Amino acid sequence: MPLSPGALRYRLPLLLVLGLSLALSFALIAVRILLTGQLQFTFLLWNLFLAAIPFGLSAALTLAARPPAGRLLLPVGAVWLLFFPNAPYLITDLFHLVPRRGVPYWYDLALIMSCAWNGLMLAFASLLDMHTLVRQRLGFWAGWGFVNLALGLSAFGVYLGRYLRYNSWDILSNPFTLFYDIVQRLLHPFHNWQTWGVTVVFWAFLLIAYATVRLLGRGQEIRE
Repeated sequence: MPLSPGALRYRLPLLLVLGLSLALSFALIAVRILLTGQLQFTFLLWNLFLAAIPFGLSAALTLAARPPAGRLLLPVGAVWLLFFPNAPYLITDLFHLVPRRGVPYWYDLALIMSCAWNGLMLAFASLLDMHTLVRQRLGFWAGWGFVNLALGLSAFGVYLGRYLRYNSWDILSNPFTLFYDIVQRLLHPFHNWQTWGVTVVFWAFLLIAYATVRLLGRGQEIRE
């Protein structure tokens, strides 16, 4: 089924703004390479690519059919959930912000903030798509339940990626070690307080930020 005019009015400007925002991040990284001759922050390009995967998947589901069949939504949704933590993970790249020679401190701040912002916006744009799809099939409460689950698992995934250095594909390439580390933290929460501190704080932040973005968009629709 083709997209409605209203959906197109939303989708095309969103793609344009996200494209411009990503282009700014790419330009900041490129200029830094030219100034320093070092590939200091090129890893952010890979992180941005990983952050774009869940947005691409959710956009494909949204564009494929309205609503998509369950046999399509479930497997694609599972892959989406696996890669989704890579988007908000970019916030933690602020840990790399330290004074370095050859580039002003403010420039590195702008560069990393730009990438972190793009990760967050890709995450929320993707989650908005998935939230809508789940709500259409299962109702209001199921939609928000899915949002809480996705953001909670994402916050836990951010911890696994930042502190234990796991990647999304470790579920296939290194499943036993990953499973062991997860089970240990579930069985011994008080010995792994940092795990749950990071998870709860990031979950709360992401949930409040997502709700804010959603309410801002809804307020604009009402005014129009």
